Amino acid sequence: MEDQLGSASSRISPFEITELHPAPTCLIIEAGDYPRIQSFADAKNIWHIESSKLWSIATPIAFNIWCNYGINSFTNIFAGHIGDIELSAVAIALSVIANFSFGFMLGMASALETLCGQAFGAGQIEMLGVYMQQLWIISFGACFVLLPLYLYATPLLKLLGQEPGIVDLAGDFTMQVLPQMFSLAINFPTQKFLQAQSKVGVLAWIGFAAFIGHIVIIYLLVIVFKWGTIGAAVAYDISAWLVALAQLVYVVCWCKDGWTGLSWLAFKDLWGFTKLSIASAVMLCLEVWYFMMIIVLTGHLEDPIIAVGSLSICMNINGWEGMLFIGINAAISVRVSNELGLAHPRAAKYSVVITVVQSLLIGILSAMLIWNTRNKFAVVFTESIEMQKGVARLAHLLCITMVLNSVQPVISGVAVGGGWQALVAYINLFCYYIVGLPLGFFLGYRTHFGVEGIWIGMICGTLLQTLILLYIIYKTNWNTEVEQASERMRQWGAEMHVPAHGLDLSE
Repeated sequence: MEDQLGSASSRISPFEITELHPAPTCLIIEAGDYPRIQSFADAKNIWHIESSKLWSIATPIAFNIWCNYGINSFTNIFAGHIGDIELSAVAIALSVIANFSFGFMLGMASALETLCGQAFGAGQIEMLGVYMQQLWIISFGACFVLLPLYLYATPLLKLLGQEPGIVDLAGDFTMQVLPQMFSLAINFPTQKFLQAQSKVGVLAWIGFAAFIGHIVIIYLLVIVFKWGTIGAAVAYDISAWLVALAQLVYVVCWCKDGWTGLSWLAFKDLWGFTKLSIASAVMLCLEVWYFMMIIVLTGHLEDPIIAVGSLSICMNINGWEGMLFIGINAAISVRVSNELGLAHPRAAKYSVVITVVQSLLIGILSAMLIWNTRNKFAVVFTESIEMQKGVARLAHLLCITMVLNSVQPVISGVAVGGGWQALVAYINLFCYYIVGLPLGFFLGYRTHFGVEGIWIGMICGTLLQTLILLYIIYKTNWNTEVEQASERMRQWGAEMHVPAHGLDLSE
């Protein structure tokens, strides 16, 4: 293995990185940062430039996420053709156990967005491969920590009050998809490695190919060979490993700047990297678990069938919108980390403002669409008139949630790009679990508002978290963020040279 990261000739300067995201020369000062906006024409040009950069990253990532979601959906669909019990068992295994590990592993990988993004912006391309190797080590360790979750899935699901007849099959299926969890230890690090360099087009193509391949494989194993849920699990595992290995091959064979081979430096300050990864995982998991809790609380109401059913339909609609914002989340994380690494504080600031505004507009338009079709869109999910009415009664809360959730992922992406994971984790813990959940419980059970009360309480938690993070971003000194990014690069083994003239953000 290589002990060194390569010669100085392999290093790429920040000015060469800037060429990867070109902008009109009239908008770039000597250091490569944007000048202060002094006219409407300046604002319009910067809006256009940042929009192009944002969506060139966000669109392929969102498409990749939709393809991954499609793999899960088609696994459930084919399980439904086996039988109702099989459908329920597969759905529980994927939504409870597999999604838990998916969220935790994805959260840990978010640490790589911070380090790789800032190293790429700083021109230290060779460090990306080292960081990726560190995350491989940590991620495989996390897989073994999560292993009991799969081994004891059956008693765990019984403890959660699931139907015994379904739980046994769900436990078996969970064991059968265990290889998929280990594929994430390769999938997410390589994914974040590519995202940091804006090489996201290949992720979209790999995701699409895996989605099509999954349909073919699961059709053969379940329908043609009649392997039942075992066939569905095998197809799920094969598809997951095809994605992971395809990304790995692309990194090793076509990313020679970032991948310089295996290095002993991957073991340098591994505990510090682990702490950052855990903070990232906690930040994301606190958000994911928060929105899962609303279903749990609703399931204990007096009329849980209509309550849970109508709420699930609303959450499904919100989830489809959420996938787009996951793409935007990753894109703004890349933009902020790259610009901080480049010592472009003003570009980082403008990218945040423009992304928040565009995401808010998308959220408002989505909410208007839902509100105008509130008495109709539930027909896609159910023929029950009572269920459709239940969904219509919750439509106004769904609209509010969609608007809030259009801004919140952007702020989380900024937090990852800036390395604020630990701070946001504490804020999430306070807003969600000390304010939102208790308030939702009180409104839902003590004031007899039912599912609406639970949802209102949790909306209040989300609103508080969003307002706090918006205030933090408003008060952020982006010059200081550049300096902290420089210090972070030195701490993790990279050298970043920050030009003094690149730190003037006085306005």
